Amino acid sequence: MAVRAILFLLWACLFVNGSRSLTLSSKLVHRFSEEAMAVWESRSGDNASLKPWPKRNSLNYFQLLLRSDLKRQRLKLGSKYEHLFPSEGSQTLFFGNELDWLHYTWIDIGTPNVSFMVALDAGSDLLWVPCDCIQCAPLSASYYDTLDRDLNEYSPSLSRTGKQLSCSHQLCKSTTNCKGPEEPCPYIVQYKSDDTASSGFLIADVLHLTSASKNSTPSSVQASVVFGCGRKQSGGYLEGAAPDGVMGLGPGEISVPSVLAKAGMIQNSFSLCFDDNGSGRILFGDQGNLAQHSTPFLPTAGKYVNYSVGVERFCVGSSCLKQTGFQALVDSGSSFTYVPTEVYKKIVFEFDKQVNATRINLQQSSWKYCYNVSSWELLSIPTIKLMFPLNQSFLVHKPVFSESLNQKYTIFCLTLLRTDDDYGVIGQNFMVGYRMVFDRENLKLGWSIANCEDNSNGKGVNPTPSNNGSTSQLPTSEQQSIPNTHAVAPATARNAPSKSSVAASRQIPLLLCLTSSLLLLMRLLILSC
Repeated sequence: MAVRAILFLLWACLFVNGSRSLTLSSKLVHRFSEEAMAVWESRSGDNASLKPWPKRNSLNYFQLLLRSDLKRQRLKLGSKYEHLFPSEGSQTLFFGNELDWLHYTWIDIGTPNVSFMVALDAGSDLLWVPCDCIQCAPLSASYYDTLDRDLNEYSPSLSRTGKQLSCSHQLCKSTTNCKGPEEPCPYIVQYKSDDTASSGFLIADVLHLTSASKNSTPSSVQASVVFGCGRKQSGGYLEGAAPDGVMGLGPGEISVPSVLAKAGMIQNSFSLCFDDNGSGRILFGDQGNLAQHSTPFLPTAGKYVNYSVGVERFCVGSSCLKQTGFQALVDSGSSFTYVPTEVYKKIVFEFDKQVNATRINLQQSSWKYCYNVSSWELLSIPTIKLMFPLNQSFLVHKPVFSESLNQKYTIFCLTLLRTDDDYGVIGQNFMVGYRMVFDRENLKLGWSIANCEDNSNGKGVNPTPSNNGSTSQLPTSEQQSIPNTHAVAPATARNAPSKSSVAASRQIPLLLCLTSSLLLLMRLLILSC
């Protein structure tokens, strides 16, 4: 078998060598040469005179070349930083039922910087924080069991780098509510949950970040971002969800990942990693690794307005169910996972059939498939797996919520909910145990099993002390009670070389290829003796 492989390699060497006899060439033309001007005039017709051609070596000539170079640098030919993360650390935080089963991280905004603990929401675009509040959630740590420092409120007048966005700004989308072009740009974001919204006006200020890469030490970075001065919140935002704001991570041009990528600071991608113990990581610019699974994002009406993917089928245990495909939003701002009603019925029927335990009714829970089992039975809970196109599989690491009643018995519930919509939502409870890569540049979702404490290029990404000496690491306290799942769910070479030069250049790679093949053959023969 080894000899066959070597003979094939030798044949490949000769084949590649022979193919080099075919040489392609093209003509390079300078953009401001007379030849290029003739092409421009032939294509532009009468409009050619509107753009005067620069005289070679003139001041205008060099200015145009410089402008072109700067424009190329802003293209995605590379990024300034490999990874960026919030200045207080890349960690994400989880507090269970008290803060509505969402994941959070600390960020710093403004000059001087003010800290905010924002919920991470891949289902919306806008970053907003409580600001000059008319109606906001309580911000005192004494109001919450798990916080060891107060939450904050932003004030534009107290930041030297903050300024209001006017209605004439390109990122202002609420111009119908503007009285004039120089008026402050208003915003209102309404979420899927009943009566849950945030409103106020838009602000431009600096977001404090830290760079991370393999070959350099971390450094402080300031990025100009646009965010919402949230003066009035309602619904879930007054009942424990995201009391200190939301960081929208969606594909919209106003989101933090979009702004950082457009500025050339990072590759147009980011990752979220959630551990089973409640910790996690967020990294801007992370495109994952070569071994990760992936599936393409799907457009809506021809545009990529959210992170939508196509689930081909659901598998329960060893049974992959027919007619369980649907389109789903991948949304870290949704605490739990939702599937269309007809798909839900097939999944729970199969799950219930495979569970060898007593089903119970928990009236205060939205989860309808709950069971009372012994510790031994808990080990035989059927697996849940999503199948994507090209046989890409996604095994859910934590499809159930469990609570121990005593040493012998445990209650567990399937954490899957149904929706009346024709699409589903893959929430953060299904993301646990994975490094989820939102690769917007290549329009795909990637995932790989990960230890979030040792994420790729995220090692050493630890929280740095804030000005008051405290760190971003807060104690987590997952509520040991069956939750009421009302969680917030968002939104060209001129001449060819001569024959002699081609022959000479062809001999070098041929000799290298043959030598490598012979050395490999000798090695295999020695090992076989």
